[in-house]
Amino acid sequence: MGHHRITASDLVLDRRDFLRRCGMGFGGLALGSLFGGNASAAPMMPGEVTGPHFAPRAKRVVHLFMNGGPSQVDTFDRKIALDQQHGKVIPLEGLKTERPTGAALRSPFNFDRYGKSGLEVSELFKHTAKHADDLCVIRSMTADVPNHEPSLMLMNCGDARLSRPSMGSWVSYGLGSSNEDLPAYISMCPGGMPIKRGENWRSSFLPGRFQGTYLDTSIQDIERMIENLKNPMARDSRQARDLSLLRELNEQHLASHAHDPQLDARIRSFELAYRMQSEATDAFDVSKEPEPIKAMYGPGNFARQCLMARRLLERGVRFIQLWHGNGQPWDSHDNIEDHRRLAGECDQAIGAFLSDLKMRGMLDDTLVIWGGEFGRTPVVELPQAGSNAGIMKGRDHNHYGFSMWLAGGGVKGGYVHGATDEFGFRAVDKPVHVHDLHATILHLLGFDHEKLTYHYSGRNFRLTDVHGHVVKELLA
Repeated sequence: MGHHRITASDLVLDRRDFLRRCGMGFGGLALGSLFGGNASAAPMMPGEVTGPHFAPRAKRVVHLFMNGGPSQVDTFDRKIALDQQHGKVIPLEGLKTERPTGAALRSPFNFDRYGKSGLEVSELFKHTAKHADDLCVIRSMTADVPNHEPSLMLMNCGDARLSRPSMGSWVSYGLGSSNEDLPAYISMCPGGMPIKRGENWRSSFLPGRFQGTYLDTSIQDIERMIENLKNPMARDSRQARDLSLLRELNEQHLASHAHDPQLDARIRSFELAYRMQSEATDAFDVSKEPEPIKAMYGPGNFARQCLMARRLLERGVRFIQLWHGNGQPWDSHDNIEDHRRLAGECDQAIGAFLSDLKMRGMLDDTLVIWGGEFGRTPVVELPQAGSNAGIMKGRDHNHYGFSMWLAGGGVKGGYVHGATDEFGFRAVDKPVHVHDLHATILHLLGFDHEKLTYHYSGRNFRLTDVHGHVVKELLA
């Protein structure tokens, strides 16, 4: 490879020059575009962003992920029949559950009507319900199987079995970033990771720069939350010199290997990390928020996540996923009453987040999504030897019919789409498969889901694979 002689020009390298020179000039092109430069004049590299196919209604997405599977009949799909048939065996009509189940289990939570739309919402989400006329509730969601791992992969990546890029990666690939100093796609989960870990925000065969950036938001020290953000052993001038040398070595390697996507991703990651050192510290510092705003969001990790999300949206991040917590917290097999604690950890923050976006004029072009990977059974899960022995208050997994809601970003507010049967087990009216949800989300972002593709291994791939239809009734 040869020896590199450090010159005076390496020692005097400001940020603009670094961005221009680093990574074959890609950083400079991106910076130039922020100041009105014509970045599109440069030739398209493999894996460059595509841009929307038509005028988008939404510019960014926030996915509030209640991992583990919240119960639809205890949140957004009230079923009077469960009160009437509580403790009685109800016909399952061939619907197989993952674990042994028994009689009907009524909801222990009260429901009320909210807003001009009269949307029925459980007491668990009384803060969220204040935005009833902004919510587009889908009560007829369906998935493929009642297991966490494949259902998480289906909801996040569009395929329950095979390695595929995540929805956030597809959105980043399509839209790119409007702030080159922050990742386009961020996934926050306090206390660790959900099951399937980084597979939930993978980029798979898409270029590595479209992968989600994971943050453990239970860590309040920003420099610990974003690992290796700064090098404590080197000042900015030393870092600039080191990165200049690294850039030259990478350029030499790249010149002899044509387009190398892994090297391209590494160059871009170094560029981004360098730029984030000043931008990220400010973006994630919620202590800078006024006290009334912090009080509106309330205490706890999920409130911090929502507040950070709003600050990141303001700074141009395209796709943000907020997980409730590590593992699968909403997996209430033993006692559905645990939903009260879980909702208490996030409801005030969700309501405040929607209010904050509206107050700042951001909800109209921000698509907010709430839900889990599936729902739960309206019948009780029977006790087994072990932790739930003798307990008759929990619900099993249910993929046949469950609820999610959307808000902002061009969806129809105060609207309920579809329905489950009288007990809340199966979607019987206007079912919406996860593929249909993905197609609709992409449509709101300005993409024809059949045309947002990436050529890999001899074929064109897309988020919805060979499935999916835009649910036009959800559009405002």
